[in-house]
Amino acid sequence: MAWCLQIVSPFISLIVWAAVIAISMYKPFLKLQAMLGGNKKLALTLFTLLGLATVIVPGWLFVESIVNSAQEISTSLETGEFHVAPPSESVKDWPIVGNKVYASWSQAASNFEAWMSANAEMLKTIAGGLFKRIAGIGVGVLQFAISTLIAAAFLASADKISGGVQMLFRRLVGDKTEDYMTLATATVTSVTVGVLGISFIQAFLAGLGMAVVGVPAAGILALVVLIVCIAQLPPWLILFPVIFYVFSVESSTVASIFAVWAVIVSFLDMVLKPIFLGRGVEAPMLVILLGAIGGMIMSGIIGLFVGAIVLALGYKLLEAWLVMDQDEETDEAAES
Repeated sequence: MAWCLQIVSPFISLIVWAAVIAISMYKPFLKLQAMLGGNKKLALTLFTLLGLATVIVPGWLFVESIVNSAQEISTSLETGEFHVAPPSESVKDWPIVGNKVYASWSQAASNFEAWMSANAEMLKTIAGGLFKRIAGIGVGVLQFAISTLIAAAFLASADKISGGVQMLFRRLVGDKTEDYMTLATATVTSVTVGVLGISFIQAFLAGLGMAVVGVPAAGILALVVLIVCIAQLPPWLILFPVIFYVFSVESSTVASIFAVWAVIVSFLDMVLKPIFLGRGVEAPMLVILLGAIGGMIMSGIIGLFVGAIVLALGYKLLEAWLVMDQDEETDEAAES
């Protein structure tokens, strides 16, 4: 068993994420199959195509936008057409860093080549880190695509896999098999929809707002918002500095509209979480946070999602296991 686990260990994250997708999408898949007159093969084909499109298209557009932006900046630098707009006086009022940002920004606006020479090491470090992140995103998109294909295979054999999981749970927990199966399914669905789903919504809306007002690197910032939201931290940690930037480069009307939009996006989870998490099992914020961070350290971007779900599932199963004897004693006392 140890040898087998060692062999499959590189694929565990992919398989677990595929299982999460399959569990979360099982009921919608059944509805899709019913809409297609019970044609399971056609439903699987549509599910696979939609899943791949959902993963590949945004990833491709994100990477393409970064590459195009880099090419445009490089071309404008070569032709001498690249200019940085000078900062407004309000930048000085930014807390703590206002004066330093204003001085550096003013230097870049007046003589960009000199500013680049003075900050060459910092720019080199940032560029190297950016390319690593882009490569990591590409690998993550590929992993998500592979997991989608595995999830389709799981859905194709859902009954057999469910029977196998029931046998495993029966071996582990005996008569409590149905209870643990229900708990595991509810936890996976709850965390997937209530944490990941809401995080995707907030990140998408934040990225849309930044793109509309012309915030540089809006795609990268949206990805950071996604990571922050999955870690159960407030997205205003990213959006509030962006609001200050927009006020310094745009008109008061545009900046005010964006500020309202950013505040709505930041607190949108307060409205959505009771709706989605109320239907399943809510795990503590600390469990989700540790799972997301630990999973990302262990398995990269896909671990960000897998870690949060697996640790939440483990927490709820441990919680149920700890009170199992108490429940049995309560039942015996009631019978007597």
